[in-house]
Amino acid sequence: MKVSVAILAAAGGADAFWRMECRGRLGVARLDPLVNYGEPGSHAHSIHGSSGFSDKSSYDDLLKGDCTSCAVTQDMSAYWTPSLYFQHADGSFELVPQVGGMLSYYFLYTDAANPDSGIKAFPPGFRMIAGDTNRRNYTISGTSVKDADPQKSEWASLGQTSQLDLAQRATGFNCLNYGKQPEGTLYRHYMPDKDYLDANCADGIRAEIMFPSCWNGKDLDSDNHRDHLAYPDLVMNGNCPKGFETKVPSLMYETIWATQNFIGQPGQFVFANGDVQGFGYHADFMNGWDEDFLQQAVNTCTNLSGRIQDCPIFNIQSEAEQNQCTFDKNPEVSQMLKSSLNEKTTGVIGDSLPGGVKIAYGPEPADAANAGSHTTTVEVPTATYSQGATVTDGNYMPGGVFKAAKFGVPAAESAVNSISTTTEALPTITEAPTVAAEDDGFTAIRTEYITKGNVVSMVIVKEALEYVTVTTTTVTAVQTVQARQYSHLHRHKVRAANNRA
Repeated sequence: MKVSVAILAAAGGADAFWRMECRGRLGVARLDPLVNYGEPGSHAHSIHGSSGFSDKSSYDDLLKGDCTSCAVTQDMSAYWTPSLYFQHADGSFELVPQVGGMLSYYFLYTDAANPDSGIKAFPPGFRMIAGDTNRRNYTISGTSVKDADPQKSEWASLGQTSQLDLAQRATGFNCLNYGKQPEGTLYRHYMPDKDYLDANCADGIRAEIMFPSCWNGKDLDSDNHRDHLAYPDLVMNGNCPKGFETKVPSLMYETIWATQNFIGQPGQFVFANGDVQGFGYHADFMNGWDEDFLQQAVNTCTNLSGRIQDCPIFNIQSEAEQNQCTFDKNPEVSQMLKSSLNEKTTGVIGDSLPGGVKIAYGPEPADAANAGSHTTTVEVPTATYSQGATVTDGNYMPGGVFKAAKFGVPAAESAVNSISTTTEALPTITEAPTVAAEDDGFTAIRTEYITKGNVVSMVIVKEALEYVTVTTTTVTAVQTVQARQYSHLHRHKVRAANNRA
């Protein structure tokens, strides 16, 4: 049995970000103006953002929308991902409830190769897709599908920084159990099967996807909606490849699905594109920001709390106002949903996915020729449960864990835990500064960063057998970071893995 050993060593530095809260949902529909312009989409999406969204919406259409289902009224962007369904033993499908809408993180990572180049706001008409809806396997060059991720500092030497490799590591499925330490973001790159979800994920699953953030600086879109961008060599941050040196905000979507509602019921979970393992998980983005305003936000909204409330230029609407923004606000879409798209997409919807999508298991791509031709799942990486370290006092830094308050519970009352591991007995974690962690012969598997107040620490996670040792080393950072406590009503436990390893 393998368990983790967490050793803290001194480190410093932080990157600003904000969490765009989209508590409301425009609706669930087969609409996708990027891939299926002017016609019904191939599969259903959960869609958030501007009410100007439609099957053929443009940048101007988004700006003219009457409302947004997101918290910041200046953000008229559109965000969408495939919806998650549960297929019952009798063959019927039921939409899995979303919890708290969706979050879109705007990380302000600069190009590590040229940090002084800054970050450019999305220009008008900018759009992109992350992930590949037809992918049905997991292949990283130079490794077996059964291997867990090596630490990020080894990716380049292992030849694992191709765009194909990075894109596969840009998705994550976080098993939520608020009774123990949270897992790390983008840790598990596949959707666990129902037996695992029932046994381990008492509070559902959090689907995560990171967009590429290195832009070619000229094209607002490309034929496949991907090739005008590239991932930095550590997915979330790192070095941008040649030809893609213009850095834009680094977007990451999170959606929590209440899979726990189906514990004990026979069946399987499947995304609306016919994907049961998550390899084809994807996300779409259409920019709806005024370029000058977004640039101002990039330059000024640099509070390390990540709270949109801490950015003075944002106009924030209530959750109730966000929930009032639905497709009913768009007469064109509302009419489509009563005519050409008159199909049930929520609740128990019948014996097929919206649009008649067939389940495609892989490992071949899920194109029309292969859809429904395979009936068994493919092998998945060996990653099981691995907790992250928790940042206390409600303060979040990319590379740590943000553990939020429960719905309606002040942050001071929320369960915010200190660093621990999964064994029954642990030595006391010392808070006194000591020398850097010694070479103990264990193998480091990844490195993360956390912060608490004005203390910044680096977590080196190592593998051991049968036992756990935890040693803490902290230093006081030169620049004080004020810790904050507040209620983050989405109940997200976030560890957005920092890539400085």
